[in-house]
Amino acid sequence: MDNPLLVSHGLPLFAEIQPQHVALALAQRLEEARAVVEKAVAESVPPNWDNLVAPITDALDRLEQMWGAVSHLNAVVSSSELRDAYNKGLPLLTAFHSELTQDSRLYRRYQILRDGEIYTSLPEAQRVAIDKTLRDFRLGGVALPQPQRDRFKAIQKEKANISATFSDHLLDATQDHSLLVTNARELAGLPEDVIAKARALAEKSGERGWRLTLLAPCYRPVMQYAEHRPLRAALHRAYATRASELGVNPQRDNTVLIDRLLTLREEEARLLGFSNFGDLSLVPKMANGTEEVITFLRDLARQARPFAQRDYEELSAFAKAELDISELQPWDIMFASEKLKQRNYAFSDRDIRVYFPENKVLSGLFGLIENLYSITVHETPTSSWHPDVRYFELYEKENSRRIGSFYLDLYAREKKQGGAWMSGALPLRVHKDGRQNPVVYLTCNFSSPNRDKPAMFTHDDVLTLFHEFGHGLHHLLTREATPGVSGMEGFEWDAVELPSQLMENFCWEWSIVEAMSAHVDTGAPLPRALFDRMLAARNFQSGMFLLRQIEFALFDMAIHIAVPQPDVRAALQAIRREIAVVPYADYDRFPNSFGHIFAGGYAAGYYSYLWAEILSSDVYSFFEETDQPLHVVGRKLRDEILSRGSVRSAQQSFIAFRGRPPKIDAFLRHNGLLDIK
Repeated sequence: MDNPLLVSHGLPLFAEIQPQHVALALAQRLEEARAVVEKAVAESVPPNWDNLVAPITDALDRLEQMWGAVSHLNAVVSSSELRDAYNKGLPLLTAFHSELTQDSRLYRRYQILRDGEIYTSLPEAQRVAIDKTLRDFRLGGVALPQPQRDRFKAIQKEKANISATFSDHLLDATQDHSLLVTNARELAGLPEDVIAKARALAEKSGERGWRLTLLAPCYRPVMQYAEHRPLRAALHRAYATRASELGVNPQRDNTVLIDRLLTLREEEARLLGFSNFGDLSLVPKMANGTEEVITFLRDLARQARPFAQRDYEELSAFAKAELDISELQPWDIMFASEKLKQRNYAFSDRDIRVYFPENKVLSGLFGLIENLYSITVHETPTSSWHPDVRYFELYEKENSRRIGSFYLDLYAREKKQGGAWMSGALPLRVHKDGRQNPVVYLTCNFSSPNRDKPAMFTHDDVLTLFHEFGHGLHHLLTREATPGVSGMEGFEWDAVELPSQLMENFCWEWSIVEAMSAHVDTGAPLPRALFDRMLAARNFQSGMFLLRQIEFALFDMAIHIAVPQPDVRAALQAIRREIAVVPYADYDRFPNSFGHIFAGGYAAGYYSYLWAEILSSDVYSFFEETDQPLHVVGRKLRDEILSRGSVRSAQQSFIAFRGRPPKIDAFLRHNGLLDIK
């Protein structure tokens, strides 16, 4: 096999993949897929699963496996050559999917299968998969007349290109900006490891001093700990103006891209008969309409705002009295909050990090899922895209059967997109020649090891790791192998955060925290007294945090339901005037870096984080209420939610586990929103 992207089975051959392989591999996989479609629509016998659905989904799996590896590499080890190959291939892939969903011959074959007698004899999973495919045909424009079909295809192609460019601009704007500090006094308050890495970065460029970046392991500590207010202000401005007309490179301004993307989404919705893109986006989700979502968010805002106001008033008074900051500015919020937390609870993130070295956290995480789901985790050497990446396999504890595997890429570095995410490498499938186990990529941007010290995590880092691992378990623990409904395939997007947010709750249980903590020098576990202070601070400024999430969600929905298209900055300012309690800088260009909705899958769906947290809090409350052993509850959770795929709705799976519809009580309690004094 000359082209490593054309492996038919097993893991991607990352060590061998080069940018020049992309175009040839994509061309071959597209040619193969088109040939399969032509054969399926030319069949003279009535359609069934084996002569229609199975061969097409197999071809699409091979295409997705190849492109998924390319897409992942472009996100984690970007280069100009790889980016060019990706951006050239993306329109071809988008065009193919548009052709597929608008192929009236193929649609007709699926309809015949759906309306025929054979449909009723199929397994439920296959029936649901067929129904979802027919829905996707309709959402893909199959019923549109010409020339609307061609226009719809053109919209999909342009949208994909814009989203890719948005991500490129954001990555470049984040990576390329840095600030050289030559006066050591300006670094007062910063953690030693941050200072050491900043010095090393300057030395690498032949400079004297310390070079600070916008990458999370540097930017966040500066905003939290830097005593020098002008330093915080300078870095804040650089961060808040990324990929905007105020950024270092105006050519990376995302403003025009945002406006164009919203225009295309509105046109797409109108072509399909929807009044706005928000209505279109909610078709495959749990929520019943945009009004329900907006009412949900505004009701939540009304409950959270008094708590947020109290949080901010306390912070303002503290900053004035203790920090000599008469009026809080945006670059003061994190710094003053950290100081207030230290005063109220007598600890800081620096105190916590030394107790959470990487391997101890991982062993604690793996110990939890072994107890919860009766599975074991083993690290296995394999080739990957970077020396820092680790690879693990999951096994059933009772019979040692391999379930699946995951790559773990934990550290921030150059040419890697920021944030944290899980993405699928391979889905669970059962072929005639054997079983294909699921594989996922788990990606974070934590601080890397520093000289003789291992990587150390804040508690927020631990929460992030558990969150992404929860997504991974959703993909890996499925028992449903039917294409289209396996794992997270077809799962309602506003419920997809349930398994990930659920995992975060375990990071607040003493037995679990004790097991995954060990002082980096002494090996002693986190002191119980320190954990109790962490627990007391769990809902520190939770009102402010929750209100900010609601702000994002309302802004997202507002710009996707407004007709005609609104001014994006004006829309955000209106939302902030309505609900925000913290100050924002005039130069703030937050939308230009809001990749979730302009380059990810959360357009008119950012509310999903809050919607799903109500579900996850309610699920976790069962763990709090029951006397059943952990593995018994874990087995039920796995059986009723994680293993089911999307054969039944998320609401049905929730009720099967919880015994009733969701309630908001646990969410309010977990976020400290039950009473205001």
